[in-house]
Amino acid sequence: MTARRASAPAPRFAIGDHVRWNSEAGIVSGRIVGVHTRDTTYKGHVRHCSEADPQYEIASDRTDHVAMHKGAALTRID
Repeated sequence: MTARRASAPAPRFAIGDHVRWNSEAGIVSGRIVGVHTRDTTYKGHVRHCSEADPQYEIASDRTDHVAMHKGAALTRID
């Protein structure tokens, strides 16, 4: 029998936090502009969100692109 490990909770972020994440284009940074805690449709796809596992809407520092990611994919900077 194998023991189950409790996973560490994902980091929590707030609107205005400066974060970075890894994308297909490399490391990207931006500011959080929204926090979603209920399932939402984003760019034509349902994103599963909850109070315990929110998704964050982030505006890129360099372009007008807005992305959505779970907290586990983000790192706070500044």
